[in-house]
Formats: sequence, C-alpha cells, structure tokens
Amino acid sequence: MPTLLRSPDVQLHYLVDDFTDPWRGSETILLLHGNAESGVAWYGWVAPLARRFRVVRPDMRGFGASTPMPRDFPWTLDIVIDDFVRLMDSLGIARFHLVGAKIGGTIARAFAARRPERVITLTVVGTPPPMREGAAERAPELAEEFERHGVEHWARRTMAGRLGSAFPAEGVEWWIKFMGRTAVSTQIGFMKTIACADIRADLPRIRCPTFVITTDGSGLASVDETRAWQQQIPNSSFLVLPGNSYHVAASHAERCAAATLDFIDRNSGA
Repeated sequence: MPTLLRSPDVQLHYLVDDFTDPWRGSETILLLHGNAESGVAWYGWVAPLARRFRVVRPDMRGFGASTPMPRDFPWTLDIVIDDFVRLMDSLGIARFHLVGAKIGGTIARAFAARRPERVITLTVVGTPPPMREGAAERAPELAEEFERHGVEHWARRTMAGRLGSAFPAEGVEWWIKFMGRTAVSTQIGFMKTIACADIRADLPRIRCPTFVITTDGSGLASVDETRAWQQQIPNSSFLVLPGNSYHVAASHAERCAAATLDFIDRNSGA
C-alpha cells in the first residue's frame, strides 16, 4: 500500500494506475475525490484514463486509508493542497492535469489558482458553488448528527440527490456503505471548514484551461448559477449533461471521463 508520510502521525495513502505504453513518455492526471470518499471513488474513470495517462488517486488526509484527523484538526485549503503538492513532488511529477469531483472540485479550483505552475489543465465535475450559502450555519447540526448516528446515517439520508433517480439501487447502497466508513472525527472537522470554504477570490486567478461539468437537474445549483461562476474563470468551457444527480463523476462516469480526455487533448499544449 503506497503511502506518503506527511508528519510523524499522518500518512497519505494513494494509488497510481499506469497502463500506458512503456516506451512513450506519458503525462499525469491527479484525481481529487469528494467528501466522505477516497480514491476508490474514481473506479469508473481508471480504465479509460490510465491507458493514456499515469493516473494518481490519493486518499485525502482523514479519508479512505489515510490517517483519520482529530475533531479539532485546523483544516485549511492550503494544508490539503500542500499534501497533494508534496505527493506529486515525491513521485517526481512537476506538472499534471487536475480533476476534482464534488468538494474535490473546490479544492482543485483553489489548487489551480494558488499553484498555477503545477497545473496544465483543470476539470471540475459536479462541484459546489465557490461559496455555499448556509453551509457554515448547518455545520453544528451536522456535527451532532455524526456524533449521534455516524456518517452512514448522513450518507443514506442525503444520497438521493447525490446520485440521482436513474442510479441503480444496489449502486446507491454501495455508495452509502462506502461513504459511511469515513471517521466521524474527520467528518466533523471537515464539514466545519473545507465544506464551507469560500473560493470566490480564486476563480479569476485560474489561468489554465478549465472544464466545468454539471447536470441540468443538479441539486447543488442551477445551470445558470453554475455558468455564472464558470464564466469568471478565464479560458473555461462548460458541459451540461442530462440528469438530476450532482455527483456527476459517479452517475455519468464514462461520459465525463470521455469528455475530460477530449478536453485535455484539445488543451494539453496550451
């Protein structure tokens, strides 16, 4: 199990999938998962991406097989971004394509704005608005729910909007169990901080080609609301898929992966 030691008591777990021709030089795609997930969440993307790119799938600190974080951990976007920068440094990868889903897309937008020298292209899939109204106010109530009932209870209660009405029932149950394994201590601290992050000032600072994907019935925001912040990013494009899920990277995995590859092909040399 490959890990990066970030401090004496924090390990970052990651996976590298590389099925490219060994005699060709290949670029790298870094995939950032969403809240209460891990790199496993990208299962539907690995096959199409890894034949052409080296694919790096970290478990964010606190999630998956990485070290759980205490309730009072001082989460910041810069700490999370630095974890991923150090991981890519350890792998000898200076520049890469960056893809983020859900809150991973919030982190990815801040990453591209704050570390522009590292990011070739940016793709964000089913990601929240740059400022989530009411998120901070709801955090104490969610913390109480996590303490009383665990993360699985919350995942089950909120899963319908996440995956949409067309997702198979057995798949919904898999996602509930998958997300429900997240440590309560991690989730409480994360929801009070990263899930409430305000990245409005970062958007106009993103200089790399950027691709935003959503659905026409997403519960995160309307198409017009998403387009409004997308247009604040220079050199950005927009794709709207039919459906009512907001975790588009899961519900439309093959379509999103194909669109992302096409976007990278058109912008890799930018």
